[in-house]
Amino acid sequence: MTDRAGRMGLRLLAVVGAMVVWWLASVEQRERISERVVDASVSYNSPQGLILLDPIQTVKVRLRGPDSRVRRIAPNELDVVVDVEGGSAGTRVILLGDANVLAPEDVEVTSIEPNALTVRVDREVTAQLPVVARLVGEPAAGAVAGQPKARPERVRVSGPEGIVTGLTAVSTSSISLDGHALSFSQTVSVVSPDPLVRIIEPPFVTVQVPMSSPDTTEVEEPANGNRRERPR
Repeated sequence: MTDRAGRMGLRLLAVVGAMVVWWLASVEQRERISERVVDASVSYNSPQGLILLDPIQTVKVRLRGPDSRVRRIAPNELDVVVDVEGGSAGTRVILLGDANVLAPEDVEVTSIEPNALTVRVDREVTAQLPVVARLVGEPAAGAVAGQPKARPERVRVSGPEGIVTGLTAVSTSSISLDGHALSFSQTVSVVSPDPLVRIIEPPFVTVQVPMSSPDTTEVEEPANGNRRERPR
C-alpha cells in the first residue's frame, strides 16, 4: 500500500506539473484581447532624382492583440513604409494597408488613419549661386563696413527644381561687426535658404570685410600687425 500510494502521488504530481506548465504557456492566449492606437513614423522609398516636398511624418495605426502586449508596444516598434513610384514630378495618392506596416508578429493591424497619403514630388536639380555675406552688429570707433567679398564667390546647391530655380543667392551665417575697426576676414558657414535645399560645396567660405574710418580712409591690418591707412 505504501509503494502504491507513492506511485499514485508521483503520478498526481506529474499531472499537476503538466497543468501548471500548460496554464503558464496559455496565459497570453487566454488574456483579454484589446485594441490601441499608436502614432507610427512614416518612411518613404522614392526614385532617384526625385525629392518629396511635404511628406507626412506620422500616421495613426490601430493594433489588436493580447492586452498586456498591446499596452507594451512603443512607437519605435512600428514603421509605415511607403513606396513612391514613377520617375516624374507631380502629385501621387498612395493607399495604405496593413502590408505597409512593419509591426510585431503577435499583434494585428486593423486600420490606418489616414488610409491614403497625398505626396508631392519634384525633380532634384543643382545650381551655382552667389554668396551674400550677412553682417550684423556695430563697428568700433565709428568705423563703417564696406562691401564684403566671399571667397569663393559661388557655391553649388541641390534641391527641388521649383525652389532652386527661384533662388538668386545664398547667405552666410552671421558675421559680427562688434568691436571691429580694421578690415578683417572670417571663415563662416553657408546657410541653406530652405530645409529641402542642400549646400553641396563648399560648405564654408572666407569673407573679407573692408572697414573705413570716419575720415573715409580704409583701415587695413597687414600681416605684421602694424596699422596702415589707405586713401579711398
